[in-house]
Amino acid sequence: MNRRVDPFIGTEVTDLPSPTGLAATWWWPKPQVGNTHPGATYPLGMVSACAYSGAYPTGYGRYDLSTEGVPPSIHDRPVASGFTHFQQSGTGAIRKYYNYFRVTPMIEPLDELGRQWEIGEEAAEPGFYAATLENGIRAELTVGPKSAVHRYTFPRHHSARIVIDFSLGGLGIPYGETIPLRARLESIGPGVAQGEIVVEGTPLAVYIECDARSWRQMLWYDRRLMPGGTRLAFDHIRPTTLRPFGLMWAGPSEPGESVEVRIGFSLRGVEQAKANLRADCGDGAARFSPRRDRTRKAWRRQLKAITVDAPSAEQETVFSTALYHSLIKPCLAPDESPFWPSDGPFVFDLSTMWDIYRTQLPLITALMPERAVELGSALLTICEEEGNFPIGYRMARGSDRFSRQGSALAQTFLADLCQLGLPGIDWDWALVNMHTDLRRTYGEDFLLRGVAHPISHTLDLAYGYWCTAKVAERVGDRALVQQFGELSTRWRNAFDDATGLLHDSTFYEGSRYNYSFRLLHDMRGRIDLAGGDDRFNDMLDAFFGYGAEPVRQPGIRPGIEEIAAGYALGRFEGLNNEPDMEAPWAYHYTGRPDRTAEIVHAAVHQQFGVGRGGLPGNDDSGGLSSWYVWASLGLFPVAGQNLFLVNAPAFAESAVRMGDGELEIATRGFVEPRPGGPAQYVQSATLNGEPLDRTWLRGGELHRGGRLLVELGPEPGDWGRSARPPSSAPDG
Repeated sequence: MNRRVDPFIGTEVTDLPSPTGLAATWWWPKPQVGNTHPGATYPLGMVSACAYSGAYPTGYGRYDLSTEGVPPSIHDRPVASGFTHFQQSGTGAIRKYYNYFRVTPMIEPLDELGRQWEIGEEAAEPGFYAATLENGIRAELTVGPKSAVHRYTFPRHHSARIVIDFSLGGLGIPYGETIPLRARLESIGPGVAQGEIVVEGTPLAVYIECDARSWRQMLWYDRRLMPGGTRLAFDHIRPTTLRPFGLMWAGPSEPGESVEVRIGFSLRGVEQAKANLRADCGDGAARFSPRRDRTRKAWRRQLKAITVDAPSAEQETVFSTALYHSLIKPCLAPDESPFWPSDGPFVFDLSTMWDIYRTQLPLITALMPERAVELGSALLTICEEEGNFPIGYRMARGSDRFSRQGSALAQTFLADLCQLGLPGIDWDWALVNMHTDLRRTYGEDFLLRGVAHPISHTLDLAYGYWCTAKVAERVGDRALVQQFGELSTRWRNAFDDATGLLHDSTFYEGSRYNYSFRLLHDMRGRIDLAGGDDRFNDMLDAFFGYGAEPVRQPGIRPGIEEIAAGYALGRFEGLNNEPDMEAPWAYHYTGRPDRTAEIVHAAVHQQFGVGRGGLPGNDDSGGLSSWYVWASLGLFPVAGQNLFLVNAPAFAESAVRMGDGELEIATRGFVEPRPGGPAQYVQSATLNGEPLDRTWLRGGELHRGGRLLVELGPEPGDWGRSARPPSSAPDG
């Protein structure tokens, strides 16, 4: 499926056909752009490489800072001042933008370093990115798990250059810059250099090889060359004293002559950076093609894990790209922790866990269970070393853990790993950390007062206790099971009995409506609190816009009044944002899976498309794309409960290869869906030839694989009317 992946999807302003029907009633509060980049990446690797324009938020592209509406442009055309590493993927305002070690091929004087060249002839595929600068230099980039390889093809020139800027970081927008606190670099010999910068408390080391050994190799400072110099060191850099500095190779070039630059990275010093480069690329010159081929094969293995019978190249591209975007982050970097001496799993760029815990982490668990266990172990080590599970964790010391966004999200992920019985985690150790973390931050208010504000944290923490009870069950601690079970009932304290909605509070990127319909561990109790099935269905219908008029979406720089009026609609965010991404499946718990089918059909076929504007909102490290993967397969994970809800798939046939087996999803009576067309409804289902009278699969059933046959029809049937998903995790 590599050939169908389009890494450019989501890099520009949303450009989808005008929505119709239900989709036209959904209101989009967040930026209408995917915020993705087309750079070279490795599956869950620690390095990426892409053209650098300084734009928000990845460093690639044309846009300024934007938190809602259509993002304004800062460039009127594609431009780049070089090529950088460690880009985010689809995030928004996380205030940490990397883009370290800019590599710039030039035929201009060093004084022009930093200028923006127009770029054209862009090409991208998983593990590869290429573009041509307006000065005629062709750039090609590929990466390994801990390395990047650049290849530059020059025109004829008497003084071509490759310049590496050690001082650059962040974005070229106000307050977007990141500068090193300390730095050192050293010229080792012809074509070889090494160095380290300390940025936001993190030491990032490089070992660099350049095949242009006949060219002059020089250090530079403040755009002035240092002939004969072999070392630069800065013990303390302040923003007011920063001057650019770095390394350069220069010499004559012939038409079509290519020069290769290989960079190994490490968070543990230059020797490990060198070892990482050797492990990724081997010895000797001209390693670009072998490295590109190995990365291409790695992506092919991962993308082949799911196959779909797509009726058109466009639909295959949308699905393949969504799967690709789902497997870029987080960055797993074993043996690379810069903050504690022990080896073992380490993770960073866990940037939007409040988005990915529902969809992307269950997808990684299904497709790459050993990497999911690695991530779980890394989270446990972070909690043990630093005192908290991170809600977001970046390549920075003492980084903001995004405490406003959510609580107890790691507990949800770990509960799934535990209930699946995946090997590799000491669950006694896990239970101690999960329990301790629940008492931190908002957890103190939850324990003392029974409620925490923002009110959504009350739901998070109650759910976190329920999930932790699953681990306590595994290790046989009955006292904790009872204690945590009682605390998990406090979800009720978040709701207003009179309205059936959450109490007034502050909410992160949403309103009380967007958080009121999440899937809880006690959905029966939640529905009863709202007044029963019919009343809860009426509330859901209003939330999803049944019978409502189409809405007008925000434009460029919408005002406060416009945004407030939009939130006052109390409407589904339509996959422009993720707080309510699981809400369409709430109908399963009231016996109305037909409503789920209608909403998911509208979202899958109207909110995603091909082209650079093919995403309805920020991809958020794969949180949005992984929603599409699950929804189009006709499945949805209830994170933490070891449960998967079944719905009408978007493809006639598909297959998911997991650790224990392959799940084949087949249909009978399937009609190719079309945007704006009617939904299809599940009439009946069988699992491995046995009738499936329920609307869900247990995690163990899904992971073992088999054959799920779904019979579809044009009208709702009786399937799912009486058999409701459990309000606590089933065995399995």
